[in-house]
Order: sequence, then C-alpha cells, then structure tokens
Amino acid sequence: MKLNKYISEFLGTAFLFCAVVGSGIMGQSLTNDESIILFVNAVITFFALYFLISSFESYSNHFNPVVSLAFFLNKEISFKTFVLFTLLQILGAIIGVLTANIMFDVELFQLSNKNRSGFNIYLSEIIATFGLVFFILISNKDKIALIVASYIGAAYWFTSSTSFANLAGTIGRMFSDSFAGISPENVFSFGLAQIIGSIIAFIVYKYFFKDSL
Repeated sequence: MKLNKYISEFLGTAFLFCAVVGSGIMGQSLTNDESIILFVNAVITFFALYFLISSFESYSNHFNPVVSLAFFLNKEISFKTFVLFTLLQILGAIIGVLTANIMFDVELFQLSNKNRSGFNIYLSEIIATFGLVFFILISNKDKIALIVASYIGAAYWFTSSTSFANLAGTIGRMFSDSFAGISPENVFSFGLAQIIGSIIAFIVYKYFFKDSL
C-alpha cells in the first residue's frame, strides 16, 4: 500500500485549514471590518486551494470527506480508502487549526462561540457543497485546482454560510474562537447539510452528465 496518498490527504487538509483559520485570525487582528476580513479570508483560501491541489495532484488531493464520498459513490476509490481519507482529513484539519492557534499565540485548545445557525445557513451549506462536488465531477481534471479554488473563493461571498463545504474543516474550525470558527452546536447540522449536498451532486452527475462526458 502506497502511503503517499494518505499522507497527502493529511498534510493537504492540515495546510488548508491552517491557512483558512490563520488568515481569519490575522485579518481579525488588523481590522474590525468584517467585509475586509472575509475578503482576505476568501483570497487566502483561493491561493491555498490552488497551490495545494496542484502540488498534490500526482498523489491525492481531495482534502474533504464529502469530495471523497462522491469519489467513493462514483467507484473511483474503495470504501476502505474513503474511510481512511476521511479520518486523516479530519485529523489534518484539527491539527491545522491548532497550529494556527499556536502561530498566532492564542489559546491552543478553545471552542468557538461563533454561531452559524438557521435554516437559510444550512440550506446555504447544501447548495455550497452541491456546487463544489458537482463542478469537481464534471470538470476537466487538468483544471481542477483553478476550478475548485475559484468556486470556493466566489462561494465565500454568494452563500450565507460562507461556503464551508467541507466536513473535516467544519470539525476543525470549531476549535478556533475566531472569525473563521464555528460553534460546536452547529457542526452536526453543517455536516449533515454537506453530506446531503454531496449526495445530490453525485445523483445529478450520475443521471444527467456522466454518460455524456
């Protein structure tokens, strides 16, 4: 068994959410204007996704359990690989967030107080995740880094949930009481919405797009 694809999922997810949370903390330390913080957070996430997906392209670059779920449903990875990827992605996200806490000299173990609740927010996560997974499935794999980075960068602004669209990241971000955090009370609902969005995306892809690609 080649370990590099598993290590890639761990490292890639860790760096991704270190960037997401770190840029949120940095922005918050420089200004109280949430529009500027969100803009910085979106830009940094765009660059992080682009270089991480590009760099790990030859190994494995899901960095997201709901993306891995779609690949499992599409029979591109085994159930065992899906489970291992998911565990490593969640661990990577948590380590990435804790690393950001250390770098910015905030309390290492903390729980977020940032409330992200409401039907509109959860619906937003379904839509955000649907879009991410759907566009990954139908897109030219040679352009996947740019497509994913561009989609998430845009979805930060056009979704009311700011497009988490990542179960591992959602779990990790509850350990950051910052702009990029999420209250533990909201994690289950976000995760459920993301799984629903991923499954709907796969169904639409399978029945309307797969055979024509």
